[in-house]
Amino acid sequence: MAPPAAASADLLSLLEAALPQDSRQALRSSVLPALLDAVAAIAQMLRGYHNVTAAGNTNPFGDDQLNVDVAAENLIRDALARCPSVVTATSEEDPVEKPVQHLNGASHDPASHEPESQSQSQSQSQSPSPTAETYTVAFDPLDGSSIIAPNWTVGSIVGIWDGRSSLNQSPREKQVASILGFFGPRTTAVVAVRVPGGEPSCFEVGLTDDGVRTCQVVRSQVRLTNSVDVRYFAPANLRAAAESPQYMALVSHYIQSKYTLRYSGGLVPDLGHILVKGHGIYVSPTTPASKAKLRRLFELCPVALVMECAGALRSTPRTGWTFCNGRWKTRTRGGGWRAGILRR
Repeated sequence: MAPPAAASADLLSLLEAALPQDSRQALRSSVLPALLDAVAAIAQMLRGYHNVTAAGNTNPFGDDQLNVDVAAENLIRDALARCPSVVTATSEEDPVEKPVQHLNGASHDPASHEPESQSQSQSQSQSPSPTAETYTVAFDPLDGSSIIAPNWTVGSIVGIWDGRSSLNQSPREKQVASILGFFGPRTTAVVAVRVPGGEPSCFEVGLTDDGVRTCQVVRSQVRLTNSVDVRYFAPANLRAAAESPQYMALVSHYIQSKYTLRYSGGLVPDLGHILVKGHGIYVSPTTPASKAKLRRLFELCPVALVMECAGALRSTPRTGWTFCNGRWKTRTRGGGWRAGILRR
């Protein structure tokens, strides 16, 4: 992956409006542009992988890894290596929070307790100061492995958190940005930003192989509307309806109410449809026999931030509480989820 190029004037203007704070300079000019460059690089990589095959490994969740999963993972980690303010990262393919190995050889290990006498000169030149921006990134490099071989739209999911760790942190307080990358006939990304003391923002950009250098702003504001003319629903984990009378009744309600079915089998494209159309409901329940496959840290937290910043309702089906109000002690926990514009 080539060194990051200067972002387009349109993107810079949008990021400056979304993040005017001096304390977010690195997020605005380094982290978000680098990750958008990674989205463009993944799209370019996918166009060259005509044979999607198993990589011969499984991730810690037991999912078979594909060659494209591994390649996408490497591209995002390459991008993070160019961001000094990102000190740790974890992913669905490697769910252990590890120090980022930056290109200058520096890394910031949150568990390190090296005596100051041995590291003072090095830390002055390589480590961020106590007041500098410090971020950790949690991501799903390629969401939609089950539908990528048929050449359907898939995506990447990235969450950016304040601090050195995302564990035991409140998503509402500490998750400051997220990106949904869409790899279909076009390459686009929806970016959500919500920092303490600032206004939430959600926008969409279009990307080419040149990444942020030629990035175009598709929509400066992504916002859902409660239109009476448009009705869509995406019922994920539909097999659970055979075990859950409540889910069967809900699906039947949407059919009888003449909602239009829009379900692809991928979280990113299904939510992307809602974000583009401005209306819809995505439901992914769990039952004892149909376990949760959506991982809270790598998928649910980042997409919840996007949906919240776009004006959607979002919650867990079991408890009904707003998803971004929770905090978790493990990165491996999954859950059911629902999001969209609801009509009572």
